[in-house]
Amino acid sequence: MATAAFAQEVVPAVWPHRHLLDLERLTPAEILLLLDTSAQFKEATEGCRHKLGVLAGTTVVTLFFENSTRTRTSFSLAARRLGADVLDFSASGSSLSKGESFIDTARNLEAMGVNAVVVRHKTPGTPHLLSQHLSVGVINAGDGPHEHPTQGLLDIFSIRERLGDLNGVTVGLVGDIAHSRTARSNLWGLIKLGAKVIVCGPPTLVSERWRELGVEVSHDLDAIIPRCDVLNLLRIQFERQNTRPFPSVREYAHLYAMTRDRLRRAKKDLLILAPGPINRGVEVTAEVADCPQSLILDQVTNGLAVRMGVLWLTCGPRESLGNSGGRS
Repeated sequence: MATAAFAQEVVPAVWPHRHLLDLERLTPAEILLLLDTSAQFKEATEGCRHKLGVLAGTTVVTLFFENSTRTRTSFSLAARRLGADVLDFSASGSSLSKGESFIDTARNLEAMGVNAVVVRHKTPGTPHLLSQHLSVGVINAGDGPHEHPTQGLLDIFSIRERLGDLNGVTVGLVGDIAHSRTARSNLWGLIKLGAKVIVCGPPTLVSERWRELGVEVSHDLDAIIPRCDVLNLLRIQFERQNTRPFPSVREYAHLYAMTRDRLRRAKKDLLILAPGPINRGVEVTAEVADCPQSLILDQVTNGLAVRMGVLWLTCGPRESLGNSGGRS
């Protein structure tokens, strides 16, 4: 499809936001719009492999204050696939080390003519704060343990691509629910699209209070496996924990790792997801990570599609909004 024709087809006339800060405050229709737009970009770029210059002349800056491989690379590549220029900002060696505030640094970058800021920070709410001081789009690439909306979207995109309608699908989120921003974004998106969510892990990482959000809580992986259509295996985030939440990694793997034996007791068409980085032998064994039901590499490809969709909706033509940007 020609670039101009494609741009005309996907003009975000009904997208009411300037930013993407979380999935909690989005409606089901808005989440579906994000997913459908991402699917259009995946198809138009032939599986995210080719360029489509609909954002030529746009500049995207990535502000990452935590380590990242997949997310930062994926956003940078997605922006370039759409023809945008990308500035990868490094906090070390910047004016932040001289005492400049985070907000002033971002406003200076905005004054240079950037069109969107992709930010990751260890402090929850940082992208929300930034959005109050910038007129350009702010995209949350993970704020501490709060949310990681594009990871949640790409996980849901991967499930939807295989299963279609999510209504009635049972998804198990297994692992470090307490510290996982991915779990929170998945939870909000899945519930709003009609899926049944089970959070599972040790009691120290999966509180009974999750039931208040309308999800089922379990501490027994073997008990929920036969009921699940999808398992999303989350990494143990030792870097966010002040104390060890279980006696040993070996014990955790014995109780909660997805193994070949557990896979045999699951539905034959069970889908396996695992947002990277995966720790083989801890959350998932090698034979399961590489099995035909695994969507782990599909998630990486779909991350490009989702981030292209998000960048287009936040940076693309906004005539219908009168350039006001809408609410967050």
